[in-house]
Amino acid sequence: MKEEILKHLDDAKDLERLYRSNGSLFKREFMAIYSEIGESPIAKSWYERLTYESELISKGNKKELLVVVLLALVAGLIVKLNAILGIDEEFYYSRNIGFVVFPVLFAYFAWINRLSLKKIIISGSFFVLLAVFINLLPNNQSDTVILACIHMPLLLWALLGVAFVSDVEDRNTRSLAYLKYNGDLVVMSTLLIIAGMILSLVTIGLFELLGMNIEDFYMGNIGRVGFAITPIVATYLIQKNPQLVGRISPVIARIFSPLVLIMLVVYLVAIVYSGKDPYNDRAFLLIFNALLIGVLAVIYFSVSESSGNPVNKLRIWILFILSTN
Repeated sequence: MKEEILKHLDDAKDLERLYRSNGSLFKREFMAIYSEIGESPIAKSWYERLTYESELISKGNKKELLVVVLLALVAGLIVKLNAILGIDEEFYYSRNIGFVVFPVLFAYFAWINRLSLKKIIISGSFFVLLAVFINLLPNNQSDTVILACIHMPLLLWALLGVAFVSDVEDRNTRSLAYLKYNGDLVVMSTLLIIAGMILSLVTIGLFELLGMNIEDFYMGNIGRVGFAITPIVATYLIQKNPQLVGRISPVIARIFSPLVLIMLVVYLVAIVYSGKDPYNDRAFLLIFNALLIGVLAVIYFSVSESSGNPVNKLRIWILFILSTN
């Protein structure tokens, strides 16, 4: 590596290629010979780049933090609205779980993207109309009501995309960024939830040592509010610190793409063997559609991870077979 650095010292593109091939080795070898090449302007710029230490986590400014805190309070209020109004818990959450997450995220992206007042009013009206519609449906377990409750979060997710894409010219690029954001959101939210669950278990256990059982109170209030505010907190962390999860989602997709392919092939063979007809079983069809959405996500994040990198023929074949299935 040392000889290659010296050989390509005047070629910024080749140095970048060497750095990306093995960043830790490049840094170690570069720092070892810096005293010899320190007079070179390119070497000086690389020295500053390699020795620069940024903040591990950017907290943003006070105004941004205040907005996130206010939106988190709104999410916490929405998730506890049934207890405040005395609404049946099962009825409330089965119909309104999407309204705990998406209106708050919409407000955040509308603010940071400076969404036009016209779009805010139109989209806000849709949120209100949808909330009224889903809560006025009959209180029964009919197929129509169940399907409406299932598809409501998907419709709210599409409305959130309006605020994310915003009034930009390159809508295609921004739309792809929205899909990537959703993958990063799932990863970051999962990490926050796992950390929150560990903290909750420790807290409940410590109080039990004192002879105090706080599990029902804690999970019904603090735990539930914690789940509600997780998406907005995760979104803020992603927006302010893209380096935290910017490459986690594609790497996960790269690891799981061959595993998903094996599972899918085995599953399709099992369908043929069992003689199951997905078009005559609504529950089976819903699960199968969810599987297809997962496959699409794996394909998308694998492709985004591959962009700008050398083409791996095996990975291309894996993605091709996944897409044909």
